[in-house]
Amino acid sequence: MPLIEETVLPGDSLLTLPVVIIGNGPSGICLSYLLSGYRPYLSPEAIHPNPILHTKLEEARHLSIVDQDLEYLSEGLEGRSSNPVAVLFDTLLHPDADFGYDYPPVLHWKLEQHNYIPHIVLGKGPPGGAWHSMEGSMLTISFGDWMELPGLTFKEWSASKRRNIKSDRVMPEEIACYYKHYVKVMGLQKNFRDNVYITSVSRLYRGKDDEDRSQLNENISTQHLEMEDGQKSLIKRNWEVRGYQRATDGSHVPFCLFAENVALATGTFDSPGRLQVEGEDFPFVLHSMSDFGAAISKGKLRGKADPVLIVGAGLTAADAVLCAYNNNIPVIHVFRRRVTDTSLIFKQLPKELYPEYHKVYQMMCTQSHTVDSNLHSAYTSFPEHNVLSFKPEMKCVLQSASGLKKILKFSVALVLIGSHPNLFFLKDQGHSIGHHSNQPITCKGNPIEIDPYTYECTKEANLFALGPLVGDNFVRFLKGGALGIARCLAIRQKKKHELIESGDGGGDGVP
Repeated sequence: MPLIEETVLPGDSLLTLPVVIIGNGPSGICLSYLLSGYRPYLSPEAIHPNPILHTKLEEARHLSIVDQDLEYLSEGLEGRSSNPVAVLFDTLLHPDADFGYDYPPVLHWKLEQHNYIPHIVLGKGPPGGAWHSMEGSMLTISFGDWMELPGLTFKEWSASKRRNIKSDRVMPEEIACYYKHYVKVMGLQKNFRDNVYITSVSRLYRGKDDEDRSQLNENISTQHLEMEDGQKSLIKRNWEVRGYQRATDGSHVPFCLFAENVALATGTFDSPGRLQVEGEDFPFVLHSMSDFGAAISKGKLRGKADPVLIVGAGLTAADAVLCAYNNNIPVIHVFRRRVTDTSLIFKQLPKELYPEYHKVYQMMCTQSHTVDSNLHSAYTSFPEHNVLSFKPEMKCVLQSASGLKKILKFSVALVLIGSHPNLFFLKDQGHSIGHHSNQPITCKGNPIEIDPYTYECTKEANLFALGPLVGDNFVRFLKGGALGIARCLAIRQKKKHELIESGDGGGDGVP
């Protein structure tokens, strides 16, 4: 599907939209769902297990959640997200999930066409984003129903596809297929453009006189979008979005869009974390599970006497350990933390639900080089060690917390220490919009600073962010970002309509 249905020739007025969403993973999909007019209401027979929240919901039962005071509803709620609206929406969709209960959602959904806000969702691949490129043999950390989006349960989808889901946890491939199908079954395809690469998102600055003239002279057919009531609404060009769409023949078709609002939903899987040490660019130092899997499938590690060196103590590193272990490849596992560190992810996972990860954690504790100075045949851990450098003869220099250095031989190294978003298309790569200015945006250490109820960037008006970019790694919590943004934009659209009806001339509708 072309990016713009009409041919836009040089010199023509270019398309302007109320909202451009960058990223077509679950964050972008959920936001498109709400902007398309889908509204959540309290179900007639529903009783939320939190009596205080239920009382608040009953007070405005006739209103959709989008039209209610999110700060009031989320007050006093606690959960595994630092964003209050994320906790609110999660407890409405999965009441008391963190206590092990499987209560049904207390919401039902209605499609209200008059609430549609024109928008476009731009993504590099098919809807589902990074889920299409994740390692397919590993189970997701979250349960399948925690990965689902509003209006279509994962179990309903799997049943319709006659897929035999044997576990509450599923493979990324299943999740990717579900997201792609979701866009189709919910009728969102018209808003999505695939194979799109963003090269620049920049704010347009204009003087007051220029702005007034442009409001009078802009081409009505392209600068005004038809609303349901037949009124014309002026869309202010706050942002210029440039990029290209890759055609089927491999050619690049450049485009330029103007937007009143931009929503960042890119996730954080763009750039693998790096150690920034000498020799990290050698070809035998890998930074992704897919590269490691490819090396195994091609037989490059078969018959190697030296072990694989895996760096990192997160779940992806644990996946790599399991992958090597299951393929009879010996492992050296290096990580900076103590095995008793309470912040290790393994400490937060119930053993009965995640036996494979606890198997790795047990090996990390019991098969350390400190227990036995010799390397174990299958697996040896090096806790509290840093990598100082990689050498061309496939050797690695490690340093312990006490300063002792070791040199180890390996067949291939795999650095899995997280990933970071690539916001190169923003001014200064987005460093200015984080909690810590002039530092790279990271999910944990420096997420984008937002208003907690609208998800608008506190340092850039009309720029929104949701999902991992604001610290919500889990799909169950990123949906709150879509709710906050949808409510904010709905309020602004309503004010814009009121200005038009009063004969005030439109404006950008920003309070």
